[in-house]
Amino acid sequence: MLKRDYEGQVCSIARALEIVGERWTLLIVRDALLGVRRFDGFQRSLGIARNVLSDRLGRLVEAGVLVRVPTTERADRFEYRLTEQGRGLAVALTALREWGDRYLADEPPLLLRRRSDGHPVVTAFVPAGAAEVLTLAEVEAVPGPGRRPRA
Repeated sequence: MLKRDYEGQVCSIARALEIVGERWTLLIVRDALLGVRRFDGFQRSLGIARNVLSDRLGRLVEAGVLVRVPTTERADRFEYRLTEQGRGLAVALTALREWGDRYLADEPPLLLRRRSDGHPVVTAFVPAGAAEVLTLAEVEAVPGPGRRPRA
């Protein structure tokens, strides 16, 4: 098994990879940015083994990327919410998504449109070359041409 740290590396990328460099971790953060909050929602979305998901969620909470809070309907159930630090990963995920859209995508990427309703934000990506910067509350992901919406 690979070590989890990059001893001797004086580099912010190496330090960041100590937190988000494990398999599944950035996909968990992606889903949290998309509004997934509960363990079963992450498991359903990702198809990840429950023990691996539990480990990754615990590490993200320990690192301050997520916070675990009781649900409103049952005190013995919890949700995972992004902290400010966790929301800051949207920039890194945007860069990875744009790189993947450009060099690896088999289908057209998601487009963005300005929000016009009061529903919670679905995602918050700023397209490259945008004429203006939109806030998290102003954008949502919508299927691009030739892409089917998720069920």
